[in-house]
Amino acid sequence: MADEDRTRSDARAEDAPTGRPASHRPRTLAAGLNHRTLRRLARTRQRRRRWALEGLGALVCLVVLVAYVGTRSDPESGDGPAGGSGGVPAGATRPTTLPAADGHATDAGPALPGLRPRERPPSPEPSPSTSTPAPPSKKPGASLLSVSRAEVPAEVDLTAVGTRDWMHWGLRGGNSTVRKRSGSGEIVDGGGRGTRVGWDGNQEVIRWSDGAPERADRGSSNGVYTCGVGNGFTLAVAGSGAPRTVQLYAGIWMARGRLDVRLSTGGPVSTLRLEDPYTSQSAQFTIRFELPKDARLVLTWTVEKVFTEHCGNVGLQALALR
Repeated sequence: MADEDRTRSDARAEDAPTGRPASHRPRTLAAGLNHRTLRRLARTRQRRRRWALEGLGALVCLVVLVAYVGTRSDPESGDGPAGGSGGVPAGATRPTTLPAADGHATDAGPALPGLRPRERPPSPEPSPSTSTPAPPSKKPGASLLSVSRAEVPAEVDLTAVGTRDWMHWGLRGGNSTVRKRSGSGEIVDGGGRGTRVGWDGNQEVIRWSDGAPERADRGSSNGVYTCGVGNGFTLAVAGSGAPRTVQLYAGIWMARGRLDVRLSTGGPVSTLRLEDPYTSQSAQFTIRFELPKDARLVLTWTVEKVFTEHCGNVGLQALALR
């Protein structure tokens, strides 16, 4: 009996080696099933993730293909309205600093520059053509007029350009002028609306060696300007009965300047515009004309629009006649 009792005790010990009741053993089996299930779920998630990445890659390839096809169908850069010579004014690569260096105030407000020279503005608002082509032929007794615009050279020699006559403004302030000493006297300053103020910050310089009262200047950056819409300058050149060429050196600061050119004998008015909403810009206007001696070429250079409350203006530096 003792041996039988020990055998039964050993059997019970083997059936419960951990000392826990036999009813806890099925949980170990259940835990093993849960691990297998989790592994299956993990493998399923990995497959789904791989499928998602493959699908995303295919979508990216499709988007790139569509974008490439779209760019191939766009017009060339020079075919649209922004291509060619439209959009930016011809003098955009050489702006000036037209606001006064002395900071004088006018009825349009103080001259306070907002940007440094030669900063590049965005394209301005569209404006009419910058040039009026010359007529193909001239009838006997008829007047001749053509107007164009170009970039101002870095240095202008009035003695060389104005072989017949020339005039410079602003050397000694807003009311200062210098003329060709032995000129023809055909250039007339007709005044204009607004207060003239002197300035000395132009990027292009003007020199001469035959002036009066200032005999010579090696390189003046001076000029005059006037602020406010409707204000500006009126100039005239007398006819001589022969073909003549006028070079007008002028500019704007945070404004749109309008140049109207007409003949006193009648006919259409030629209009050119120069605009920069953000900083300053200068231009060389070339006017070719032919008038009898009792007629005049009339130029009006005025502020058509301002882009600042601080003295948006037009400026005037020189005029040469040959």
